[in-house]
Amino acid sequence: MKITRVETFAVPPRWLLCRVETDDGVVGWGEPVVEGRAATVRAAVRELSELLVGRDPLRIEDHWQTMTKGSFYRGGPVLSSAVAGLDQALWDIAGKVYGAPVHQLLGGPVRERVRAYTWVGGDEPGQIAEAVRQQVEAGFTAVKMNASGRMNRLATTRDIDEVVSRAAAREALGPDRDFAVDFHGRFTVANAAKVLPHLAPFNPLFVEEPVLPEYTHRLRDLVTASPVPLATGERLYSRTDVLPALTAGVAVLQPDPSHAGGISEVRRIAALAETFDVLLAPHCPLGPVSLAASLQVAFSTPNFLIQEQSIGIHYHVGTGPLDYLIDTAPLRFRDGHLVRTAAPGLGIEVDEKAVRDADGTVADWHNPLWRHTDGSCAEW
Repeated sequence: MKITRVETFAVPPRWLLCRVETDDGVVGWGEPVVEGRAATVRAAVRELSELLVGRDPLRIEDHWQTMTKGSFYRGGPVLSSAVAGLDQALWDIAGKVYGAPVHQLLGGPVRERVRAYTWVGGDEPGQIAEAVRQQVEAGFTAVKMNASGRMNRLATTRDIDEVVSRAAAREALGPDRDFAVDFHGRFTVANAAKVLPHLAPFNPLFVEEPVLPEYTHRLRDLVTASPVPLATGERLYSRTDVLPALTAGVAVLQPDPSHAGGISEVRRIAALAETFDVLLAPHCPLGPVSLAASLQVAFSTPNFLIQEQSIGIHYHVGTGPLDYLIDTAPLRFRDGHLVRTAAPGLGIEVDEKAVRDADGTVADWHNPLWRHTDGSCAEW
């Protein structure tokens, strides 16, 4: 069996899908994308595909090593994401060839269902208590919200009051459900240290990305001072990237299977995290293939905590993850969980016609450019 073709499709709202075809008709799907840089990643996938066409798709580890180590310049979000999508597609092919779900190839399941959380609010969230109540009624046992939109370098009293008012919406969850708060790297180290104690009375499951990844060397200071568990990892792309965060003492690691080298590397990151007694909560605000890949890791990973997913997220306008599937059942929630299936590969069937029809129908998504009141660029 040989790989004969690699194709990419830029589809709404902001995703890039890849299709890997073999000479005996087995097809695998992946999701290689950097949000806001889909065209750049598309070019990287095209370049990496030269290493795959004509070769055996089942040599997944060899392909991963070649794609990541076979050139002088390595890593970073663009290359790691291109590798990630191709790696997902190769695992999808392997599962279909062997007639087994990917999690079975990773050693078998350690759980029958995966707990997921849903988003409430947007990038500049307002009152969200009603949104929380709606998700409780929908059966979710956990939600996540942004702490703020654009944030002053050091929070004013009003800034802190607004963060606290959002966190107070957790009362609608009751004592048996959880909420997480995402700082999104919008806080300076000093600002995060200033605000974190105000969240402690609300008992968040974790506070995510309290500072930007380039300040990971300061995470230990925050972990030591923080009264709540800290999480990070969505903008870390390898085992070597996450190691400083683990040694700093974070409680939860959040690698993204479409950014951090795919299933192969996220699985290794999870094993590394386990040696630090750190839990895994994969980052996944993307499309159906990325979520399906993430679930395969979750079903087979002992130190898994909870799964992010993007159904209903504020970034999706008019199109959602279920729109590119023939059968949506594998990604339907039951009491806030996604249930394990025995379907081969990634466990989903992509609607190829829908993907082809949607390709190129939307311009590349870009995040808003925020500025402080003095006109200087604000962290996003």
